Amino acid sequence: MRALKRLLAFLISLLILSAAVFWIARLAPGDPLASYYGERAEKMSPQQRAQAEADLGLDRPIHVQYIRWLRNALHGDFGISFKYKTDVWQVIRGRAGNTLLLGGLGFVLIFSLALGLGILCAWFEDRPLDRIVCKAGTVLSCVPEFWLSLLLILIFAVYLRVLPSSGAWSIGDGGSAGDRARHLILPMTVVVAGHLWYYAYMIRNRLLEEVRADYVLLARSEGLAKRSILFRHCLRNAIPSYLSIMAIAVPHIMGGTYIVETVFSYPGLGTLSYESARYQDYNLLMVLCLLSGAVVILCNMLAQAVNERIDPRIRARQAVEEVSDRG
Repeated sequence: MRALKRLLAFLISLLILSAAVFWIARLAPGDPLASYYGERAEKMSPQQRAQAEADLGLDRPIHVQYIRWLRNALHGDFGISFKYKTDVWQVIRGRAGNTLLLGGLGFVLIFSLALGLGILCAWFEDRPLDRIVCKAGTVLSCVPEFWLSLLLILIFAVYLRVLPSSGAWSIGDGGSAGDRARHLILPMTVVVAGHLWYYAYMIRNRLLEEVRADYVLLARSEGLAKRSILFRHCLRNAIPSYLSIMAIAVPHIMGGTYIVETVFSYPGLGTLSYESARYQDYNLLMVLCLLSGAVVILCNMLAQAVNERIDPRIRARQAVEEVSDRG
């Protein structure tokens, strides 16, 4: 029953999101015909423009357009991209791998480094190393990602000329592993730097909560070493919260990845989303927004499920609610 409720909530959320994106996109200023026809759209006569809008299904009221789009989407037909003149899923498949590489690798690095940094700061609590890392991390986390991206481009691509400033591979290189890695260095640095301390600080504080717990005082009174207490007891008790943080972090890191892709002209879903919004590529924009929204909703549900598994108070409250529902 609980799984059915979550599935229903997920579908309703996507339906509301699709309607909101559909209306907002079509009410936004711009000419979608320019995306499909290019410069020819400016030279069209009123009759030609009316015919072009009819061919693309843009001549009907918005609610009629939405119902038709929804009917087609339920049958697996999401339309064609106005700009690329091909099926939207084909366009997305060509870019999704790049985003998964940048965002996925960034996610792994962020939480691997955050865990190590959080443990390090908890071990040296209130010592010079902890204070320096906390202050440096706080300053770095306040730097906007687009500004840091431009700064790195200016230093390493313009002045030093040691790293590429844009793209996912060099033209004519064929996308070799070494070339792909060079193009990933700057955007990956921004993705990791923009999120690392935020999650490291959360892990640090969670570990310190465990360190101050009563069972730690008991363990110390029994003569257990600090290392053993921290790694065998405190860290083990903090891992469930760490997993919950990871689930919540996916949308946050995904949004940062989209911004970085746009600044570095990295051919991923972030750049594609910007282009689809800029050129009123409605069908492509709809699918990209729904995909991003689905990821956000699923990750929030996953985080809630993890919290329910690790927090006995939530399980007890749900048991009471189920008993009251049956009664």
